[in-house]
Order: sequence, then C-alpha cells, then structure tokens
Amino acid sequence: MLAQASMGSMAQAAEWSDTSIGYRYGDSFREPFNSQDISKNIVNITHASGYKYGSNFLNLDILQSDSTDSSAQEAYLAYRNTLDLGKVSGKSFAFGPVRGLGLTAGFDWNTKNDTGYASKKRMLVVGPTLMMDVPGFLNVSLLLLQESNFPKSIASRYTYKTHPMLNLAWGIPVGATGLSFEGYMNYIASKGDNEFGGGTAPETNFDGTLFYDLGSALGAGKNTFRVGVGYQYWRNKFGNPKSVAGSLAKTPMLRADYHF
Repeated sequence: MLAQASMGSMAQAAEWSDTSIGYRYGDSFREPFNSQDISKNIVNITHASGYKYGSNFLNLDILQSDSTDSSAQEAYLAYRNTLDLGKVSGKSFAFGPVRGLGLTAGFDWNTKNDTGYASKKRMLVVGPTLMMDVPGFLNVSLLLLQESNFPKSIASRYTYKTHPMLNLAWGIPVGATGLSFEGYMNYIASKGDNEFGGGTAPETNFDGTLFYDLGSALGAGKNTFRVGVGYQYWRNKFGNPKSVAGSLAKTPMLRADYHF
C-alpha cells in the first residue's frame, strides 16, 4: 500500500512518462530440474517515468508455459525507484564517463502455479547506481538483495543469505536507423544454502533485444509500435549449479511492444 501511494504521488508530478504493453515468444526457455525446452508466451506491461528527484520503473510479466512446464502460469512484478543524488542535492556528481549518481531501491514479487516448485519469491533491493553519459541511458548498479521464497514443498517461508548483484540496464539508440539496443544483465552472487540445504551458485542473466521503430516507418509516431529480436542467456538460473538440469538457458525471442 505504501509503495502504491508513493507511486501515485510521483506520477502526479511526473516530468516524463512512458507506458507500454508488449509480447514476446520463445521456444527454448528452461527451468531448473527440467531438461526439456519450454515454449512461453509472455505479455508485459511496463511503465517508466521521471519526476523532480529521479525516476520510476515498473514491469509486470504474465507468462504462460507449454505442457513441458505444467502449462504453468506465472506473474512476475519488479519495481525500481532511483533517486538522482545530483537533483536531490543540487550538486553535480559527474566524472569521466559518468553523468550522475543515484540511489536505487525496489522489490521483486512473483507467483507461479506449476506442479513442481511453485515459486512465491519476495525480494527487496537497494544500492548505488552510476548513470553513464551515453545516448539513451546506461545505468550500472551494485544492489544488495534480501530474497525469500515459499514453495509448496516447505513448511514456512525461507530467507536466503543477503547477497549482492551487479546490474546493468540500458536503452541505446543506434544512430538514426530506427534501431535501438535495450536490455539488462545481472551478475548475482551466491545466496548461501537453499531451502533444501544445498549450496547455491553465482548466476548470470543477460537479456537483450534489438528493436526497430516500425511506428515511424508506418507514420504512426516515433516509437509507438516496435518489433524486435531478443536473446536471453541465463547461467545457474535461480542459483542452481550447472549440475542441475535446466539451470542453463539460451533463448532466442521474438518481441513487439506498443507505447501509449
């Protein structure tokens, strides 16, 4: 409720705002302890906005798996607020290739109804962000994660060891071509023992998309409608070591989004 109220007040004072609905599809997703390729249809709703002291980012993914993943449905929500310390203090924190310094905080939340693990992840994040001086944006964050889960096979919610994550998030136009390269990369340290007493491994998650601004080409307005090709590489997914089947995913995707 507090997060909703805070976001509402920020939206009223927004200096810029972008909301979109998107779709992506891939047929070689993987899930830990499942050795088969999985097809997923994913619909996302994304909102980004800037206000006097920083920016907001909110994304909700609704995922539908095929029968190789129990025909499972999943919702994954992520929210980040970044305070621009230069705007807050009235001072410049620019140096070298860095145009500004921020403080990022937020949360992740998910629920999934597969017949196996049935994730109910909750995670809080906080840490500093470097805002790089590039066309578009490139943010580099070092975040501290407090993560827990409550799968159906355990009696109570389990909290992992607090651990760090190096996060890169970017959206960079490719000159005047109508193309842009967007995505994120996370390197997440081991989070200690899992809820079953086994060890966890550091994980790497890269997700990048090359978008084309089809809206401009069709006369519908710049970046109104975009299509693209994406690729996800996820090593040691959810901290599961390489000995676990399905812990490595290499997934090409087709993507489209509409901005309003």
